[in-house]
Amino acid sequence: MNHCPALGSLLGTAVGDAIGLPYENLPPRRAAALLGPPTRHRLLFGRGVVSDDSEHACMTAVALARSGGDPERFAIDLARQLRWWIAALPAGTGMATARAALRLWMGVPPTRSGVRSAGNGPAMRAPILGAAIADPGLLRALVEASTVLTHTDRRALDGALIAAVAARTASTNPHASPAEFAAAIDAWRIPADAEFDALLRGALASVTSNESTADFAARSGMSGGVSGFIVHTVPIAMHAWLSSPTDLRRAVTSCIACGGDTDTTAAIAGGVVGAAVGRDGIPPDWLETLWTQPRTESWMNSVATAACAAAIERTPQRVPTLVWPLVPLRNLTLLSAVLCHGARRLAPPY
Repeated sequence: MNHCPALGSLLGTAVGDAIGLPYENLPPRRAAALLGPPTRHRLLFGRGVVSDDSEHACMTAVALARSGGDPERFAIDLARQLRWWIAALPAGTGMATARAALRLWMGVPPTRSGVRSAGNGPAMRAPILGAAIADPGLLRALVEASTVLTHTDRRALDGALIAAVAARTASTNPHASPAEFAAAIDAWRIPADAEFDALLRGALASVTSNESTADFAARSGMSGGVSGFIVHTVPIAMHAWLSSPTDLRRAVTSCIACGGDTDTTAAIAGGVVGAAVGRDGIPPDWLETLWTQPRTESWMNSVATAACAAAIERTPQRVPTLVWPLVPLRNLTLLSAVLCHGARRLAPPY
């Protein structure tokens, strides 16, 4: 039995990302008509392929392990990985993250490489930190270091902190209620933005009233799909988690039913629920048909173990290295699959 919260978070992020990717940027009705229900992997001949959401979570875990939890070393290591990650030409990279990575290549330090944006990159990297780190001070410091590396908007930091606190809450209280999560974010005094706070509180009230995640999204002005704006993405992911705190399959499919940025909402929700249920709570059929190479499940297990040890012992840990030349080859395969799906969308049904 494997209930490691960090491994569960990485794998939950991966399956959410891969299941949601074929549905990305489609409105809910068109997605249902074109692809059917999100019950299995559909991207590459019945197999799932992960995208930037999972890769950022993995890079964050590696940086935590190799830095021993030191915020400055963590930022430097994550920046180094991000530079080489963008050099491998990943498909579907967020504009803010791409700009920040280019600034890093130009010699801008990690503390000043971020751009003013409230996109989803920081929230993609946050659940694994919450799953691995118990110390609140260290958790905040590393979430802040991860965020400013690419995004400087305060809402991006708040969204990342919310996702990290959710994963920390789920790892210690798998059946957390909306009221318990509300108390946790109150203790962290997040979010500061009034619009963000209203939407997040609305999500918690909606869960309490047993409203579905899709109905909450539609009622909140997202009937055509969830945008890549962190103020929209995080409340939807939190709604899906709290509606199904130990049912990863249902949490992920609830996010995808909302349409829009489905791979990211499903990845964040999967990362949080995964922290609660561990590897044993990941749907076996989704894991068996998931293609994550070169970041295999065995590699993720080693990285998750090292990240947790680094957070506890505060000493750097060794992690297995990736065969970097395989990364651009994988990215080419992913890009080809994404382009094929894009071409398919030009045809009916509409």
